[in-house]
Amino acid sequence: MNDSELSNQRRQDFHYDLPPDLIAQHPPAQRGDSRLLTLDGATGALGDRWFRDLPELLRPGDLLVFNDTRVIPARLHGRKASGGRIEILVERLLDKQRALVHIHASKAPKPGGLLLLDAGFTATVLARHADLFEIGVEADEPLLTLLERHGQIPLPPYIRRTPNPHDAERYQTVYARQPGAVAAPTAGLHFDQTLLDRIAALGVERTFITLHVGAGTFQPLRVERIADHVMHAERIDVSAEVCERVRSAQAHGGRVIAVGTTAVRALETAAQDGAMRPWRGETRIFLYPGCRFRCVDALITNFHLPESTLLMLVAAFAGHAEILSAYRHAVEQRYRFFSYGDAMFLTRRQQP
Repeated sequence: MNDSELSNQRRQDFHYDLPPDLIAQHPPAQRGDSRLLTLDGATGALGDRWFRDLPELLRPGDLLVFNDTRVIPARLHGRKASGGRIEILVERLLDKQRALVHIHASKAPKPGGLLLLDAGFTATVLARHADLFEIGVEADEPLLTLLERHGQIPLPPYIRRTPNPHDAERYQTVYARQPGAVAAPTAGLHFDQTLLDRIAALGVERTFITLHVGAGTFQPLRVERIADHVMHAERIDVSAEVCERVRSAQAHGGRVIAVGTTAVRALETAAQDGAMRPWRGETRIFLYPGCRFRCVDALITNFHLPESTLLMLVAAFAGHAEILSAYRHAVEQRYRFFSYGDAMFLTRRQQP
């Protein structure tokens, strides 16, 4: 694409038709039982595999970068003191007692309003920040403790069922350790410890970034021209150790392979000045066709919603036409889509 074509990319340029019955409503019986569609960024060639075959696509010296965020039970129910039911979805924990949240109610509460939670504690609306509310919890225990005890796992809106106890384990990676996400980094859901051990035995290295996925990941674009979109902010932590591991892999000819779009966004944020530097704070990086990738060579990812920023990211990585062709193939071959669905292995297309 030339500069004019890049600046005029439209949301509908990233649409594809998806039969609703291909949206996975439950995880597979076992982690790793998913299918794996491969896309060669250099040639556009597709391959149909199983996720358990992933080690065949890896080489000694490659570096897998995982996101170790942990999903918190972020959904609560209750009512306003003035009446009316509410649903609270935590977007971000601010400290032990405060959080930024989404509040679904027939009428939005005002600052100073009291919220009576079904779990038996109360919260006060402290402020409103655009679509989000800042609340403070009036309890002797930290909010995270209360959520772990009383909250509900916040399954994505396209999973149209009530969470069950099984989801508490399966909507969580086996290596999750940093609590703070309200949505899972779903590419990692396919890995079990046996597969991780097989990969390590090959001489493939691994390291961990943290990106706490927010509910904004499910928000549709509200603009037609994608260059006008303002990305939601998410917290990341890319340590000095990660930066050194990336530099070492690159120096020895290994590939940097991101496990999930969250790992891509964290790594490319840390490398946005051309060199890997530690980064701890917020990122609003928005990767769409025309953007350069400075760090990531290959990507393991699930399938993404039509017209979503994540679909734009993978189109930037492996090619717009190539990704849409791959998605049409996935629909024809009846792959399972989204969080509990199947996966892709993408290698980066050649950059100008």
